[in-house]
Amino acid sequence: MHKKYMRLTLKEREEISRGIWANECFADIARRINRPASAISREVWGNVKYSWCYRAEKAQHRADENKKKGRRPKKLDTNPKLKNYVYEKLRLKWSPEEIANRIKTDYSQDKNMRASHETIYKHIYCLPRGELKAELMKGLRQERKMRQPRKYAHYKKQRIQDIISISERPKEAEKRIVPGHWEGDLLMGKERKSAIGTLVERTTRLTLLVPLKEKDSFAVRNAFAMTFKKIPSQFKKTLTYDRGSEMSQHKLFTKNTKIQVYFADPHSPWQRGTNENTNGLIRQYFPKGTDFRNVPASAVKETERRLNSRPRKVLNYRTPSEKFYELVTGQKIALET
Repeated sequence: MHKKYMRLTLKEREEISRGIWANECFADIARRINRPASAISREVWGNVKYSWCYRAEKAQHRADENKKKGRRPKKLDTNPKLKNYVYEKLRLKWSPEEIANRIKTDYSQDKNMRASHETIYKHIYCLPRGELKAELMKGLRQERKMRQPRKYAHYKKQRIQDIISISERPKEAEKRIVPGHWEGDLLMGKERKSAIGTLVERTTRLTLLVPLKEKDSFAVRNAFAMTFKKIPSQFKKTLTYDRGSEMSQHKLFTKNTKIQVYFADPHSPWQRGTNENTNGLIRQYFPKGTDFRNVPASAVKETERRLNSRPRKVLNYRTPSEKFYELVTGQKIALET
């Protein structure tokens, strides 16, 4: 674990100055004051062109000035009127985004009455612990202890290479006339430590549940590929997925299954609406908090059977199994009775 960097003190700078005048090398000075040699080098060459010109007091003064410049006053602390407005609306349980946009209407001519929702969030989370902070945070829908940076979601997820956007998916998939176009997802278990895969055919709503020992990209790719083996080749055309890192091996999946994977736009669950709605049905059998590591494969299979035997309004109250069987055989005979 790396130690947190601490600024050089005046005493340490004086030791650096003495060492230079004694013709010590940077490594020797560093050992003496228990600092890395790079810190000494950075300190000296950041202040002077020639090492013998280095002076501790001048270097300390420059460091103090730079530190002051880095402390910009917070916007809400320098504008009492703006601060009062924000606090008033937070107490009414308005969200920072609602406040940031409404203030433009209430003070359309006053450009000083402006604050982005990020500014408001940062102000709240930087307040010292106490009654005021607790009161203002009650208006936030998610009372996190710390503010997540806007790009946090992008950093924490593994980036997927060579994605093909849903905009390039064949139009026949969108119209649901031709079967064989699927949507996929993971249904997470307790504390996100387990999951099952869900695959739904867009035309018939046939659902395949995929037990998973792990939820990494290797396990998901193999499990999905094995599951699709029981589907006739003419009904395996495309798979639309979100941008979860478990599908990062999509190119190899396509090579092995001949099913082209298309990725929905970020934060656009409606582009996989069939899958999202089906996941809601699955939650009736596996509620939130289920640990899928403790669910036997037979229970997953039984749930799959029940889902495909449920009449659906969108199918005129026929079941997905019946609809799929019709397409495969051309006969209107239900698979399940």
